[in-house]
Amino acid sequence: MTINKILIGIDDSKYAEHAAEYGFDIARKFNAAVGLVNIVEPILMPQMSGGIDPIGTMPQVSSGIEEVEMLDIQKSQSENIVDRTIQKLAGDLEVTHFTEYGSTADGIIDCSKEFNADLIVIGTHNRTGLDRLLMGSVAEHVVRHSKVPVLVVPFKESESQ
Repeated sequence: MTINKILIGIDDSKYAEHAAEYGFDIARKFNAAVGLVNIVEPILMPQMSGGIDPIGTMPQVSSGIEEVEMLDIQKSQSENIVDRTIQKLAGDLEVTHFTEYGSTADGIIDCSKEFNADLIVIGTHNRTGLDRLLMGSVAEHVVRHSKVPVLVVPFKESESQ
């Protein structure tokens, strides 16, 4: 088995940081290049309509932030997450970073193809039951649709203490 490129999916959670630690450790053992991807799922802000419309529905509230500004804020946060991860974990490893927009699971899969990854490393929130059904599972989607092996790194709350 040859692992030359590892794609690590990260967000601003302890679950992702835990998985990133595994990914960077594996990269060191295989002397592999690392790709870091953070997916920005654009937030659409509702617009304020003036008063009650003719149908009688209540107006939607706007936060005063334009969608373009919100995307800029999200992009900046994404770059901060990637930069912090590189600074904390990369050491002397070669790191390519990606910021994608859209569905998290599909974005990770698309980046793995673009990066030509041999392995994808992602964390999991360990959701179960109704929470998993309602929220969906990024890890599950990536495992089901990836063409390369996926390492899903679980995180237990007791590990953070």
